[in-house]
Amino acid sequence: MFDVVARRHWPGADRVLPRLGRAANHGLLWGGAAATIAVLGSARARKAAVRGAASLALASATINTIGKWSVRRPRPMLDGVPAVRQLTTQPRTTSFPSGHSASAFAFTAGVALEHPLWGAALAPVAVSVAFSRVYTGVHYPSDVLAGAALGVAAGLVVRRFTRDVEEARIAPGDERAAVGAPALPDGAGLTVVVNTGSGSAAMAGLDVLRERLPKAELVECGGPELAAELASAAERATVLGVCGGDGTINAAATAALRAGIPLAVFPGGTLNHFALDLGLAGAEDTCRAVAAGQAVHIGVGRFTPGPGPDPEDTRAGYFLNNFSIGAYPELLGHRLRWAPRIGGGPAALLAAWRVLRAERPVRLSLAGKPRSVWLLFAGNGTYQGTGPAPRYRKSLGEGLLDVRLVHGGGRPGPRLLAAAFAGPLTRSPVHVATRLRSLRLSDIPAGTPLAYDGEHAYAPAALVLDDLPDALMVYRPH
Repeated sequence: MFDVVARRHWPGADRVLPRLGRAANHGLLWGGAAATIAVLGSARARKAAVRGAASLALASATINTIGKWSVRRPRPMLDGVPAVRQLTTQPRTTSFPSGHSASAFAFTAGVALEHPLWGAALAPVAVSVAFSRVYTGVHYPSDVLAGAALGVAAGLVVRRFTRDVEEARIAPGDERAAVGAPALPDGAGLTVVVNTGSGSAAMAGLDVLRERLPKAELVECGGPELAAELASAAERATVLGVCGGDGTINAAATAALRAGIPLAVFPGGTLNHFALDLGLAGAEDTCRAVAAGQAVHIGVGRFTPGPGPDPEDTRAGYFLNNFSIGAYPELLGHRLRWAPRIGGGPAALLAAWRVLRAERPVRLSLAGKPRSVWLLFAGNGTYQGTGPAPRYRKSLGEGLLDVRLVHGGGRPGPRLLAAAFAGPLTRSPVHVATRLRSLRLSDIPAGTPLAYDGEHAYAPAALVLDDLPDALMVYRPH
């Protein structure tokens, strides 16, 4: 088969295939494809790009550590391959299996298993890269076929692993069961405010809600009217429902807290961190819990301006997921400002470049001690995973703040990267992690941005962060 390919003339291939193979060196072609998908694609497409990159990394690691050194097949002889096709620099590693083919098919399989349309677009490119390795004389066809099979296997492994992680994440935690939560079998007494501007509100299972709880009141709105509509709904409803993303759910939780009523969450955003951490897989779970009167108590994070928390202070803000000062709020501010003009994906990339290149650490006082920090992260409950931006929580009922700091000094990129790899259990010189009931911040420079549950604001000169245990009743099936 190798000789047949070498002898045959392929019109136009001499210009295209060698260049395509070189473009795939070190995964550069697939890195560019992942970036393009992230910029141009939807949230699902971005997730597919991440899975594709993870599949490529797994395939490459397997090939280079096991595959190349287990068979040790010599490279093909180039006597029959036309000189115009041959690479300027020949590979020095063994021939079996083909690393380029493994990377191409791993990335394509990882993308296709999450987003078939993008996978279909990438498939011809992956096949062409694999064929180019035979065409240029650096691999036998069996090398390419074995590499492609290993790449697809890597994509399937990553898919299985990520599914297991997602299934584990939506497992209910050990939050304390609520006694006396109103049962609304037909939805009478439930008012659900739907944010029409959320990431995927149209796909949030509202048909399920209308079918399972037909007497529930649905109010669709968005933009500046949302907060006022939530407050109005909380005044007249027995249970306040909300359909939207994490920022919308934060606003609904604030309204429910101030009205003293339970909250029903129907996930309708792009990421839905809070719903997943609570153990809600979708609208069906929430409908079942509301009909049966099944709910849990959760803790709520609070940030209050001034030297001490005041329960009556209407300026207090709340966070269900996390609060931060430093690099992330800066990035979020740039992204929100540029997204309406250039789109969300390009705005995120441009914001990251701006923050890592130009920002300076924030100088403030923590518990009365001067500090210089690139990032201060406070989570509502203990997050799993290392680094300054951890992944998910097993419980929302702890009543503790998960506080993580990346100390200032140097440039932000190396500091944040070092902190991400260091983890809270190591003695990292740049990263500190602890759990607290409350934390006092003072001497905050004017104009310092803060972020909470994906929302952006500016910090006052002094703040107190604390966690309110069992502050909010939220519906979830037992």
